[in-house]
Amino acid sequence: MAADAKAKTATKKRTTATAKKKKAAAADSPFRNFAPYKPKRNEEYMSEGQLAHLRAMLSAWRTDLMEEVDRTVNHMQDEAANFPDPADRATQEEEFSIELRTRDRERKLIKKIDSTIERLDQDDYGYCETCGIEIGLRRLEARPTATQCVDCKALDEIKERQLHG
Repeated sequence: MAADAKAKTATKKRTTATAKKKKAAAADSPFRNFAPYKPKRNEEYMSEGQLAHLRAMLSAWRTDLMEEVDRTVNHMQDEAANFPDPADRATQEEEFSIELRTRDRERKLIKKIDSTIERLDQDDYGYCETCGIEIGLRRLEARPTATQCVDCKALDEIKERQLHG
């Protein structure tokens, strides 16, 4: 009986911890403040309203990333200290290395966002680069920088796995 109670308590704690992690991940999402676009009846794909919605998402995402870059630079300048202990110095260098790697990935993402905004300006957004069909509004809301439809992207990933193991 006591074992059952302990098992239930442990399961409840894991479930609560998982829910907290999911909630935290959702709070960290760059799209947390965006409501899904509700297309009007018989609205054409990539209408002005849809384009404005997606442009706003991309611009806000880019702004968030740029603010994070500024925070990182300030943090690294403020936290830069020459610790006498080699272990402390190594820890700080490792933390800075991880932070710089993350910022490099975000820098590449900013370039991708910029090229997506450029495609938006050229009316070349929302259609698969591979097959030319509509990518889909929900996919673009989930991944605004997407250049391929789900099927073409899946095929590319399968080919990549076969080539690179």
